[in-house]
Amino acid sequence: MSPTPPLAERMRPTKLDDYTGQEHLVGKNAILRRAIEQENIPSMILWGPPGVGKTTLALIISGQLHRPFFSLSAINSGVKDIREVIDQARQIQETQQASPILFIDEIHRFSKSQQDSLLGAVERGLITLIGATTENPSFEVISPLLSRCQVYILKSLTEADLSNLLNKAIQKDEILSKKQINIKEYEALLQLSGGDARKLLNILELIVGTAHQSPLVITNELVLQQVQQNIALYDKTGEQHYDIISAFIKSIRGSDPNAAVYWLARMIAGGEDPLFIARRLLILASEDIGNANPNALLLAQSCFQSVHVIGWPEARIILAQAVVYLACSPKSNASYEAVGKAQELVNKTGNQPVPLHLRNAPTKLMKNIGYGKEYQYAHAYQNNFSEQEYFPESLSGTKLYVPGENPAEEKLRERLKNLWKDKYNY
Repeated sequence: MSPTPPLAERMRPTKLDDYTGQEHLVGKNAILRRAIEQENIPSMILWGPPGVGKTTLALIISGQLHRPFFSLSAINSGVKDIREVIDQARQIQETQQASPILFIDEIHRFSKSQQDSLLGAVERGLITLIGATTENPSFEVISPLLSRCQVYILKSLTEADLSNLLNKAIQKDEILSKKQINIKEYEALLQLSGGDARKLLNILELIVGTAHQSPLVITNELVLQQVQQNIALYDKTGEQHYDIISAFIKSIRGSDPNAAVYWLARMIAGGEDPLFIARRLLILASEDIGNANPNALLLAQSCFQSVHVIGWPEARIILAQAVVYLACSPKSNASYEAVGKAQELVNKTGNQPVPLHLRNAPTKLMKNIGYGKEYQYAHAYQNNFSEQEYFPESLSGTKLYVPGENPAEEKLRERLKNLWKDKYNY
């Protein structure tokens, strides 16, 4: 006996008329509905937040047009999987005219090479691509592929949409309709779902499955009580997302590679975007390591570029290497502190005039009134250094950068002290 599908799957509509939300796309006379009714759909990118019906819409399009349907997830599919689908599509087209639909969930997680492998098939019409993404496709989908697709933006579901989904599930689902269920209060259900229809139905199923009373009256208190006992450990769009990335960054800053790799694994298990992790490492390499180890920024940049090209699952190896290196590196926030002090100084002192000798003098008039006069070109002096004032006069002697206490910045400290004497004598 096969297991019962989850409520969200049982409630998945198969016709446009049963589809919830997105009236601007699939309502009467809307652009995408007309294309479906005319059986002339383009390759497309469906861009919108989680749980608004991107996968469902792709399935409905395939069903109404009677097209073969292939589905890949960017999290666990590679170029080999794409080529296999394209080969099958080629065989299908030899026997029937309509091109199959290839649906790729979270297409923004495909690397450049993976996206490149789709181009020829889309261009020749071997497949009609429907990609789903929660990220701005302008940044995450390569330009040649994006130019061959129509982008449709899906909006968040309204509270009315979500409430209607709940009521429909209670009335029409083959299992829930046999129970006595009354939703007295909707607020907690809607708030915990975050506008995600799939999550909303999962929560409803959880409440019904754990409740023993009949009839069942669903209140805010009951929902919060049950969900808090069963809530998932990682939600990449919720509060836990920020807690885990905070623990991850603080572990690297605190030079604990074991803990840092653990929190990395938590994010991987939770389906976090690898480029989000790589971007955080780039920031940390400057903010927390800086000139204590300038190679940290180079390695973090290389990690970001590599992750962008590779994608999951192999990107985890590159991220792990970078995380361990950054965690083991000496630390300094001296540059971060310096720019913070400088910004405070600018806010406090306003637009101080640039000293005449530092001003640009592209015209004869500017030279005549003293712009650039007495500027000392550093390379014309011994050790490529000349002791002159670079601050506005009123800020002369201000100290913003204080080298950190680590071997690399101790060398910088000594160099500055030798050049500037008391001015950089910390």
